[in-house]
Amino acid sequence: MKKTVIIILPIVIIMFVLYFGKNIVAKKSLSGGVRIMTGLELSMKSVNVGILNTLIGINGLQLFNPPGFVDKLMVDMPEIYVDYNLGAFIQGRVYFEEVRLDLKEFSVIKNEKGELNIDSLRVVEEKKEEKAEDGKKKTRMPELQIDVLELKIGKVVYKDYSKGTPPKVREFNVNIDERFENITNPRTLISLIIVKALKNTVIARLTNFNLGALQEDVAEKLKETTRKVVETADKALETGKDLEKKVKDTARETIEKATDAIKKILPFGK
Repeated sequence: MKKTVIIILPIVIIMFVLYFGKNIVAKKSLSGGVRIMTGLELSMKSVNVGILNTLIGINGLQLFNPPGFVDKLMVDMPEIYVDYNLGAFIQGRVYFEEVRLDLKEFSVIKNEKGELNIDSLRVVEEKKEEKAEDGKKKTRMPELQIDVLELKIGKVVYKDYSKGTPPKVREFNVNIDERFENITNPRTLISLIIVKALKNTVIARLTNFNLGALQEDVAEKLKETTRKVVETADKALETGKDLEKKVKDTARETIEKATDAIKKILPFGK
């Protein structure tokens, strides 16, 4: 009995550490990745990584405004669902087969100095730097592949503190529920969320925010991805046609050889 306990106890401890440790590691990794992508601090209530499946559930993700803003919160995402590719992760690649983002509220804030909180997002900063100084080196982002993105955005809130407190507040129920495929760049993902959140509001016009530059970037990246998919499909089709031709040629040669052999065997072949 004692031997059994001695054998089982370490296994139980290892399983316990793996079960709870994987969530802690995943939480730290995701926090670091999002921080690199956005340049901002965030918090998550919980991260649950499946042991027998490749699912990650993230609850209560909040992205915070940079210093200098009265309102602390920029983005409130109650739930995120991720289906990751285990083989790719073992190889060190971030490959999500499916991602579902449920963005409850997105806040655009103009502070007392007239500064916009969304201008602090890394993708927006780099877009301005590209315009000001062509060819400036971008921040290295983690590689990312998302096969399917399900994006939901409920409400966008605009608060203007530039004329004092209390701020002028406008709310927009955008109710976005759209599906996208083949997202291959973290910048495209962040730009896409901003564009979809603000496109059907007047916030860009009220704040002189250059939404058009992000729209063009997203359209170009998605077009580029579509083009690559089409090219891959065309190559596969051409390969298939080449293979079909080779098979037909081989079959024809085989039939001809068989016919010659039969002619030599049968009386009418003489």
